[in-house]
Amino acid sequence: MSEFKEFPLLESIIDRVALKGYKQPTPIQQACIPVLIKGNDLLGIAQTGTGKTAAFSLPIINNFGRNKISINAKSTRSLILTPTRELASQITQNIDDYAEGLALKTKVVYGGVGRQPQVDAIAHGLDILVATPGRLLDLIAEGDVNFSALEVFVLDEADTMLDMGFFNDVQNIIAKLPKKRQTLLFSATMPTEIEVLAQAILTTPKKVQIAAETVTIDLVNQSIYQLEKSNKVPLLLNILAKPEFEKVLIFCKTKYGADIIVKALEDSSITAASLHSGKTQAVREAALQSFKDSTLRVLVATDVAARGIDVDNITLVINYNLPEDPRNYIHRIGRTARAGKNGTAISFVVENDIRQLTIIENSIGQSVPVVSEQPFHKELSKAPMPNKKKKPPVKNKNKVKKRRK
Repeated sequence: MSEFKEFPLLESIIDRVALKGYKQPTPIQQACIPVLIKGNDLLGIAQTGTGKTAAFSLPIINNFGRNKISINAKSTRSLILTPTRELASQITQNIDDYAEGLALKTKVVYGGVGRQPQVDAIAHGLDILVATPGRLLDLIAEGDVNFSALEVFVLDEADTMLDMGFFNDVQNIIAKLPKKRQTLLFSATMPTEIEVLAQAILTTPKKVQIAAETVTIDLVNQSIYQLEKSNKVPLLLNILAKPEFEKVLIFCKTKYGADIIVKALEDSSITAASLHSGKTQAVREAALQSFKDSTLRVLVATDVAARGIDVDNITLVINYNLPEDPRNYIHRIGRTARAGKNGTAISFVVENDIRQLTIIENSIGQSVPVVSEQPFHKELSKAPMPNKKKKPPVKNKNKVKKRRK
């Protein structure tokens, strides 16, 4: 399938997709949309940046647009559960764009902002509710939302929910949902916990898998810049002196570090802002919107705050610090290769990063080339992965405690 108009979608949806500049469906959209329109459950394995939001939201909008019903107070026809406030906001914004003219009622709920406007919106009944786990559980506990009329449940970024400690919250929410529903589960990876959950909540699902490595290897021009730690800011300024890097996303380890980087950039007359959990929700949303609008050239983010950031035309991702979890390397660099576009990713590596770099390269199955033609280059030796020491044999098996699963 080469065009959106070949899907059995409402004309207004196809028109809205075209206005957003989407000409051809991505692989995950090609695979998911026909399946979901038919009402099947679905297990989708795909990272952010593959076009996942449109893959699950267009069929929901299409179904509700064709089959409008009277919605009871405090009820919603669909629930989209997602880990972060930024991702929840972006999903809602995309849904509002796709559904314009169809008079569907949509609301996003998350913590960090006043709850009463959220309660008031739900009180009138909704077609689509997008939520983060914490605030949704609060609304459920207070009786401000019920799911008796729920038709569709979407669990997005399931592995991120697990990583962020929301897994019990997710399970508590699922326990409140009606058994009869269409369920969609999306995850970038499939650890054991997610596999067990998928088996429990999905009914004869269709499985769609879009390999994360496709984005990493084929679409992103990756490179390593080796240097002394004290030269990170000078090297950053040197890179940003290149005008072709118009929209730059920088990942760092800590909130404090993000603010220091922003101060250094602002001192050099580069527009920048930080995105981390120490900022209020209003400040985070304003920074993200300015970055989207290109009134802000650089956004500096920590991993948690940046989960699911969906911004078009990011020209460069810089790993100011390597991620501690190698899976986050793919998530990070994928921000500059959205929906099939090419991108560039640079990672700063100092002496203490060598072992972590080796772990990342083993994880992605390739060596990332080192760029020596940069003013602060320092030769570093890549050490092999240390061999695991063999444990001495256990003499008395009866004394061995079983490992907790």
